[in-house]
Amino acid sequence: MATATAVKIGLVQINNSFSGQNYLPYSIALLEGYAKEHAADPDRYDFQAPIYKRMPIGQIVKQLSGVAIAGFSTYVWNARISLEVARRLKEADPDKLIMFGGPQVPDDPENFMRENRFVDVCAHNEGEKIFLDLIEAYPGRDWSEIPGVSYLDGKKFIHNPNGPRFRDLEEVPSPFLNGAFDAVMAANPDEKWIGLWETNRGCPFQCTFCDWGSATAAKVNKFEDDRLMREIQWFSDNKIEYIFCCDANFGIQKRDVDIATHVAKIKEETGYPHALSVQNTKNATERAYLTQKILADSGLNKGVALSMQSVDMGTLESIKRQNISLDTYMELQRRFTRDRVETYSDLILGLPGETYDSFVRGVDMLIQNGQHNRIQFNNLSILPNAEMGSPEYQKKYGMVTVVTEIINIHGERVQLEDDVTEVQDLVIETAAMPQEDWRRTRSFCWMTALLHFDKLFQIPLMVAHEISGIGYRDMIEAFMEAKTEEYPLIGGIRDFFLSEAESIQGGGPEYVFSKEWLGVYWPADEYVFIRMTANNQFEDFYREAETILKNLVTGKVPNATVDVLDEAIMVNGALVRQPYVDTDTSVDTTYDIMAFYHAVRNGEESSLVEAPTTVAINRTDKVYTDFQEWCREIVWWGNKKGAYLYTNQVTSKELAGHY
Repeated sequence: MATATAVKIGLVQINNSFSGQNYLPYSIALLEGYAKEHAADPDRYDFQAPIYKRMPIGQIVKQLSGVAIAGFSTYVWNARISLEVARRLKEADPDKLIMFGGPQVPDDPENFMRENRFVDVCAHNEGEKIFLDLIEAYPGRDWSEIPGVSYLDGKKFIHNPNGPRFRDLEEVPSPFLNGAFDAVMAANPDEKWIGLWETNRGCPFQCTFCDWGSATAAKVNKFEDDRLMREIQWFSDNKIEYIFCCDANFGIQKRDVDIATHVAKIKEETGYPHALSVQNTKNATERAYLTQKILADSGLNKGVALSMQSVDMGTLESIKRQNISLDTYMELQRRFTRDRVETYSDLILGLPGETYDSFVRGVDMLIQNGQHNRIQFNNLSILPNAEMGSPEYQKKYGMVTVVTEIINIHGERVQLEDDVTEVQDLVIETAAMPQEDWRRTRSFCWMTALLHFDKLFQIPLMVAHEISGIGYRDMIEAFMEAKTEEYPLIGGIRDFFLSEAESIQGGGPEYVFSKEWLGVYWPADEYVFIRMTANNQFEDFYREAETILKNLVTGKVPNATVDVLDEAIMVNGALVRQPYVDTDTSVDTTYDIMAFYHAVRNGEESSLVEAPTTVAINRTDKVYTDFQEWCREIVWWGNKKGAYLYTNQVTSKELAGHY
């Protein structure tokens, strides 16, 4: 128990809030737990309540005003607010010891420390032992023998080489099992918590855009099985609904199958956790499949992420992912599709070596391989300790960046009275992808999402591909090239996408804010989906889209076959979930379009069979009479699982007078 003269320590790990939920401050709980277990005299230290979420800066400063030591765990989403809090603390009390650690601290922090002289010392890599060494030295400031720290000694910059990583991770106590979170959870009974969880540390890959591998080197060290099983039980006992696993490659260890199985078992028995989000391992195809299948079957994931980033071999070599097998991803995509497990693929826009042509060719490849649920098109941002963060690397590939505000997809515009904006360095041009090509590529991504992954035109695209062999890329590019005078709606959508891309290049937001529709930031394609619904523009959209698609297909197939596109468009239009619709409907077709569509979606052998059918569409299982509710549940929550279409039942069409 801390004494009256104990050194007061305040730890800060400011995380973003998501839909009213906050992360448990895992990284600083590790620091506190390690110090209490390994300090020469643990009672010498009095740890104050942690700062775990964004608040007005003055409020944070007031809460930390009485501490002797303030330690900050920093990443891109809290870097600027952490610096401003530290600056004010130092201004008020020059003797206060200010420590910074975490991935946002540069590996070579000399410029950082000279620009922010209120930061006394920086810690690099695993911070638990460094933190203990620093507080044990307090109130002294002789850090010359402490590995992995940087500081200014007068005008001289000192950087001590990093010490060895933990060989035995059991040296680091579990913050779940040692009660580190008990006080903060008791003091905030109305808070809904998200768990951060490690089963191992390390990453064998060296992707240049990522600071994960560079931070931990190649070796993967494991926490003990018994500890992990007890932590899973802790999550369940404390009714933690959502867990984010911090492992770089879940599934890389043989035991990960057992871990996934145990989490699924606990969920089945207790109802918690609701979800476990993991970063899938690379190359280990069978274990990746097994772990994700277990999580999917138990409802612990909302879709399997296949993070390819690029499918161009030259680009993969530039970012040091050439040793990660694309065949693994393609096989996983096919297997999950056959098993009716939804996947979504990650691609990054603006990677060095990627051209417009190679990028859209990759999109076409993924769709033809069976990715009909979602491709997440991520803009490339620079992390300070990734290899890509070096000026030499950026110069080599002609990379141009712009500073933009960090905005969460579907996030609210939160404006506290006393706050700072967090920013990122976003890549908007490379030697291989000049600014005009970047805008064109970014707009192609949004158009692809709107037509195919938001399901507004997916069925006609599939049918057109089947009857003509025309690639998805060519069809989407036809929409991108629509002349505004002939196609005012679709041409206007394309122009809107290009305008948004240009805005991003000028430092504007990555997403489109709508005060009218939930007051959140929408991806540009979803914003267009909502806008067309609000303005009753779907009739115009399908009329223009039909002409574009027919012009592309006509001449390549018999005229009679082209007519099936009319049916596909009618079916797709009737299936899109819309607000205020309170009647069921049906569509008669001469081809069994839905059987073909479901076969393609499920990765099965498919063919378009001429067979008179009736598509009965249930549009009254839930009628949306509130537009905002429709925006939230269909457009937002439907994003990952692609739940934009009504349920339907297909029956053979019966002729009058026949049994």
